[in-house]
Amino acid sequence: MSAQRLPDPRILLGPGPSCVPPRVLEAMARAPVGYLDPELFEALEEIQVRLRTVFGTANPFTLALTGTGMAGMESCFANLVEPGDTVLIGVHGFFGERMVEIAGRYGAQVVRVDAPWGTPLNPAQIEEAAARADRLRLIACVHAETSTGVRQPLEPIAEIARRHNALFLVDAVTSLGGLPVEIDRIGIDACYSATQKCMGCPPGLAPLTVSERALERAAARTSRVVSWYYDWKLLANYWGGDHMYHHTVPVSLLIAFRESLRMIQEEGLEARYARHQNVSRLLMEGVAQMGMQPFAQEGYRLPTLNALHLPAGAEDVTVRRRLLTEYGIEIGGGLGALKGKVWRIGTMGESASIRNVSLLLAALKAALA
Repeated sequence: MSAQRLPDPRILLGPGPSCVPPRVLEAMARAPVGYLDPELFEALEEIQVRLRTVFGTANPFTLALTGTGMAGMESCFANLVEPGDTVLIGVHGFFGERMVEIAGRYGAQVVRVDAPWGTPLNPAQIEEAAARADRLRLIACVHAETSTGVRQPLEPIAEIARRHNALFLVDAVTSLGGLPVEIDRIGIDACYSATQKCMGCPPGLAPLTVSERALERAAARTSRVVSWYYDWKLLANYWGGDHMYHHTVPVSLLIAFRESLRMIQEEGLEARYARHQNVSRLLMEGVAQMGMQPFAQEGYRLPTLNALHLPAGAEDVTVRRRLLTEYGIEIGGGLGALKGKVWRIGTMGESASIRNVSLLLAALKAALA
């Protein structure tokens, strides 16, 4: 497929990245500054302040890691897990599976609690597994499972973690900026996300916040953090205090991210959450008229990522290719066991607009015809 034939710019309605506002692109296009420039340090401080608002936290250790959402996942397991620690991971989709993979690579004894894809985790099963676990250090789950479109309620799992003196780690890659995360109210100890989904910024940064309790656990390690690049102690020395050089941060992305955070504040979090809900509802009403049913269980569906069963007779790749080549619209296919069985349509950040959904519905109707 020749890139020259594709309409430009694309309308990104897949699982990410999403569209980027012109203001953010303009901010990123300005001449870069150095990684020790005073203006950049002002931007880093502003990013931290604004991120705390979006995360719903007062955590001092709140920043944006260099790397995508997987950098956030990797850094959390690298700092919080030592060989032999027991880590309980709730798996209800592709990215829960990835948590299991990464925790195992850092030497964790992984206990997994599975739920059928398309449904949330069962807190009673997590409680039962936690009660049996030895040296339980961490409980982890995905808030917004990108592979299935399921929203996981976090409060019951946070309570289980506290009862068992375990840290609670949450993946908010597809939720931060699109629906409430509420770190402090719920009692989440570490949470990471990504800039390219609901935050309205290009890929390349992983917002992260860590509680004092989790930082104390990390500081009490008996072994050194294996990852030098994502060692939180070293990163804290760059983001605060003396701004000690650690690595060459992506300065242009950070300037762009500051602009996207300003736009989020201007819109207001409640208004932003309502926009995501309204646009997702419009999409679901439209696809229902074409015979498409949601994959995620009723009551637990995400407003940011809509997973849909393919309509009868539709050929997954053919329809998605036609949407892209003829209309410049991207939607996603299924991951893992859902490959060829579902479409994943993102209504995230700048992409979450009535205009985009109306265009997609018209294009889908033509492609399916």
